[in-house]
Amino acid sequence: MVLQSVSVILSVVPDSITSQSSSRRATIARRAVLSLFIMSVFVYAAIVAFVYFRQEKLIFMPLPLSPDHQFTIAGVQEVKVAVAGAELSALHLRLPDPKGIVFFLHGNGGNLQTWLTSIDFYRRVNYDLFIIDYRGYGKSSGQIESETQLHEDMRIAWNKIAPLYVGKKRVVYGRSLGTGLAAKLSSDVQPDLTVLVSPFESLKAMGDAHYPWLPGAVNRYPMRTDVWLPKISGPVVIEHGDLDTLIGLSHGERLTQLRSGTELVVVNGAGHNDIHKFPKYVDTLSERLRNL
Repeated sequence: MVLQSVSVILSVVPDSITSQSSSRRATIARRAVLSLFIMSVFVYAAIVAFVYFRQEKLIFMPLPLSPDHQFTIAGVQEVKVAVAGAELSALHLRLPDPKGIVFFLHGNGGNLQTWLTSIDFYRRVNYDLFIIDYRGYGKSSGQIESETQLHEDMRIAWNKIAPLYVGKKRVVYGRSLGTGLAAKLSSDVQPDLTVLVSPFESLKAMGDAHYPWLPGAVNRYPMRTDVWLPKISGPVVIEHGDLDTLIGLSHGERLTQLRSGTELVVVNGAGHNDIHKFPKYVDTLSERLRNL
């Protein structure tokens, strides 16, 4: 009887120990998976928070200039534009008897010194030029804090310059990032011509395409060119390089379809940063300005 009892105990104990060991391993595995999940959520939330609060650093790449920097382009004068909490630096080419003004909104990098290297083109077509640095760019003070602020700044600058050209042709020109600002401004002030070079459908669309894992609400700079473009009543010309790998030609094509009469000029062989070097780009812009 005793031998039978011992036999029973010996046969039962290993199964119990095995069961407890398996249970402990399962518990440890569940805890490890849970910890990994929590860590992943934390890392994702940290990335989302970083993008939300620091996206100015991701979108805008200003190149500051010393406050005492002197622009030495003949015939061009520096102009200061007072905006809320800051002062923007701009350059203004003034010809003796211009046909009109090109209000130029540049891309997301550099400054006036890097963007305006020659005025020969504007002399040939007989147009004054006004080009402005955004907050934090070049000699402009302040920092970009919101898309609304950007649009308000550009409208203030327009209101300062446009009255000088009553009765003349007024053109809003945007390049890359500046195309979103130009589209919004043109939808408000209705110039004689809007020129968009290498435009995006919207920064929202670009963000959705490049970062589909980020929630759309994170983007504080949607820049809805696709919304503003149909509201422009005057002629619109889009110039886009077919080799643009930063903002693909498909953006220009989709924008063209949103508004009847929008002209798309495809510059073959041009990329994003070199489109201005191609004769087709220069000739098209020259012709559209002269024919206004």
